[in-house]
Amino acid sequence: MNILRDSNEDGNLNAFLGRGGAPIGIFDSGYGGLTILEKIRERLPEYDYIYLGDNARTPYGTRSFEVVYKYTLQAVIKLFELGCQLVVLACNTASAKALRTIQQRDLPTIDPNRRVLGVIRPTVEAVAKFSYSQHIGLLATPGTVQSNSYPLEIKKLHQQLIVTSEACPLWVPLIENNEHNSEGADYFIKKNIENLLRADPLIDAVMLGCTHYPLLMNKIKHFLPAGTQVIAQGEIVAESLSDYLRRHPEMDQRCSKMGGIHYLTTESVEKFTSSASIFLHAEIQAEHIELE
Repeated sequence: MNILRDSNEDGNLNAFLGRGGAPIGIFDSGYGGLTILEKIRERLPEYDYIYLGDNARTPYGTRSFEVVYKYTLQAVIKLFELGCQLVVLACNTASAKALRTIQQRDLPTIDPNRRVLGVIRPTVEAVAKFSYSQHIGLLATPGTVQSNSYPLEIKKLHQQLIVTSEACPLWVPLIENNEHNSEGADYFIKKNIENLLRADPLIDAVMLGCTHYPLLMNKIKHFLPAGTQVIAQGEIVAESLSDYLRRHPEMDQRCSKMGGIHYLTTESVEKFTSSASIFLHAEIQAEHIELE
């Protein structure tokens, strides 16, 4: 028996929330967070989830810290209003530019008993075990690279690691336009990986610092030297969330467990459902929502 239910079964948002549950909120500026959601649901299928994509205002990567913080806080507040006790920022840019401020400045005022988690810290905690040479590569969006979040966080936990970053500005557009399996995509993927390895030939593990990038996994592995470890965030974040709920039974008890999910987007529903199928390989239903 498959206990995972999609939004078709849960009906509209009011019906979904009318069951009295407290879903886990999953937020992303676009579609990449769906790769995180997929792995979380595989690891924790019994929980309820609301996925919120701010697709109308994506991409976040080119926006200032102030704008990303403002937009992310709006999404967090909306998910709290919808009953979420725990929200995961399944977005590297939001995690880099907004998470800490929301945790330290806003949560104590909004509700000190609720929690907002990100994707960078779990990835950083796990990264050292993937490398023998202690030389790590980071492939990410320009916004994540410019934030310097990964090198800074890694140095706090793993001072021995050397991190080299490469911004990949065209990878997300290729994916969202469903061109990531084309031969044209090969040129840009190969070029960025060559740039990364030229900057540090000793790299033996590469982090994918964008939640879109698992859709390029086969091509990335093809252009990396044999034996190079590729670190995707989905499974790491899913295991970290599972561990968090084990260590915080008070939060676990507040999260509802009916195996349901509902999708929300600030973009048109038709565009979201069409693009989401690229990430989830399944048809879904979604509802439009406004953030302000």
